[in-house]
Amino acid sequence: MAIIKPMIRSNICINSHPLGCAQDTRNQIAYVISKKAERGIKSAKDGGYAPKNVLVLGCSTGYGLASRIAAAFEYGANTIGVSFEKEATETKAGTPGFYNNLTFDTEAKKAGLKSVTFNMDAFSDECRAAVIEEAKKWGIKFDLVVYSLASPVRTDPDTKVLYKSVIKPIGKPFSGPALDMMTGKISFQETLPAEGDEIPNTVKVMGGEDWERWIKQLKKADVLEKGVRTVAYSYIGPKYSHPIYRDGTIGEAKKDLEARAHNIDSSLKALDGAGYVSVNKGLVTRSSAVIPIIAQYLGVIFKIMKKQGTHEGCIEQMERLFSERLYTADKKVPVDSENRIRIDDWEMSDAVQSEVDKVMPKVTEENLNELCDLEGLRHDFLMINGFDVPGVDYNKEIVKMNEID
Repeated sequence: MAIIKPMIRSNICINSHPLGCAQDTRNQIAYVISKKAERGIKSAKDGGYAPKNVLVLGCSTGYGLASRIAAAFEYGANTIGVSFEKEATETKAGTPGFYNNLTFDTEAKKAGLKSVTFNMDAFSDECRAAVIEEAKKWGIKFDLVVYSLASPVRTDPDTKVLYKSVIKPIGKPFSGPALDMMTGKISFQETLPAEGDEIPNTVKVMGGEDWERWIKQLKKADVLEKGVRTVAYSYIGPKYSHPIYRDGTIGEAKKDLEARAHNIDSSLKALDGAGYVSVNKGLVTRSSAVIPIIAQYLGVIFKIMKKQGTHEGCIEQMERLFSERLYTADKKVPVDSENRIRIDDWEMSDAVQSEVDKVMPKVTEENLNELCDLEGLRHDFLMINGFDVPGVDYNKEIVKMNEID
């Protein structure tokens, strides 16, 4: 038995709380159920325009988890999820995603929704084969495939070579303020530019090659429904983060993802289907927390957007993606000139970015609480690991680390 407290090192939380993760997942489910009633959304079974069978690749946290929750609990879809998690034992904790998946499957069963979660390497052909076999066992074809994978490494299924991704600028060093969200200290951090094969290796891991392979194999196996849609997630962000992000190694990978979306879109035309990249809002994630400039920028936009009433977390973003982009009344998906869905529209609005431009140069340790939503950053950072979740008794001793009730 143990009382679990967060263990944090340099904006990285190295443990998780079973009950907190479970409660956060339930809170997201409750949110989409309330939006379902508010919007009057009907499932396909009830005659609504909605997905019936959804595959979510990278289903355990963040946008992937939120997508699966929206698909299932707001739109009534059966879901298959894939993620690679460290499983808990009675005495050892699992990753946050392990508890999120466990909670999702438990709640889906209670709601009469069919779901199965594969704890496998989604980059592997073995995983693709397992998903295809499961779909055929269910007698279904996917009408929505969500691609939300984020990983530091990927093994190429053909060559078995392991590739590693890096978050680095290209061409010249990048220096910017690195905000420690827990202490409120700001240091200036320099990141050296990518060298050697770091750019192509990052593209290999975080680009669109694997997404394209998934769609190709699912199509070949005849488990894609007529009219299928697939969507992958990307980020553009403000000018402040472009050198380290959009114009850096990760940005090159995201550009590859967006380019391959056009290939996928073309390949699905025979099924009257479509492929999209959704550009989402900047949020606190395990990776964004350690990128220079990002934490400070997020603190600034959280403050501005909360004041304007436009702030969203993962679940609000994905609920809006489904209801106002993917499953609209006229059945059309609004896109930009590059065929991208822009659900970052509120973040990147002139009203928000002009405020950002006024505030960012002024931020210091002394005025941090005044200009940044430091409390909001900390809350979100802790919450993705199951801490600081409303309604959870953190003084309660956990008897078994592999249980959520």
